[in-house]
Amino acid sequence: MKLATWNINSLTVRLPQVLDWLATNPVDVLCLQELKLSDDKFPRDALQQAGYHSAVFGQKTYNGVAILSRTPMRDVVTNIPGFADEQSRVIAATIDTAAGPMRIVNGYFVNGQEPGSEKFAYKMRWLEALHAYLRAELSAYPQLALLGDFNVTADDRDSWDPDGLRETIHHTTQEREHFQAVLQLGLHDSFRLFEQAEKTYSWWDYREFAFRRNRGLRIDYVLVSDALKPRVTACTIDRAPRKNERPSDHTPVVVELQD
Repeated sequence: MKLATWNINSLTVRLPQVLDWLATNPVDVLCLQELKLSDDKFPRDALQQAGYHSAVFGQKTYNGVAILSRTPMRDVVTNIPGFADEQSRVIAATIDTAAGPMRIVNGYFVNGQEPGSEKFAYKMRWLEALHAYLRAELSAYPQLALLGDFNVTADDRDSWDPDGLRETIHHTTQEREHFQAVLQLGLHDSFRLFEQAEKTYSWWDYREFAFRRNRGLRIDYVLVSDALKPRVTACTIDRAPRKNERPSDHTPVVVELQD
């Protein structure tokens, strides 16, 4: 079984790339972020023809998240219950697998702009609410995977310039403390369960030839619960879509699980 996450940075622009990637990489679940379209514009028919059910929480122009699954989904919940938010950032659904129900939580985490800004304060509030939400979800669903664009580097290995960027956005102590608090709930960074090449990233700025120079960040993650951890057999970052014409600035992260 394979799960994947990909910040597509406009599904309207990059639907052909998603369909091409799914044809070559027929994962069981794909979580998308930054759809940048409303629900009524979501290409359900095209994705259904490709073999995928869709759970969507869109927003015109900004944000938006979706879960694509080869099997039907149930118990779909959008955003963080009890946290007032006008942004479409979280969607969760349950899929039934041979090993029992699995909860999929897909998040487009707040960027935060810069430390000290109102957007950064919003990010801190959002992360606190997410922490409480995940605790409840893990209690209800032992087999849980949290996928998405976290907009946080977990540690210095996940940044092309950890010293030069220290305490800037995605690199602050506060953001990393929140990341660690999420792990302490009983979640595991699937990428770090395996030996990985140094300087492996999932996002590169469009400017200054950042991808060509590998000046990137690893900010896209698949976290797995204690119950799922023993089943994880691989986690890879697929750089190939970043070489496309008009690519997203992110590229897919794929996790493989034993059935």
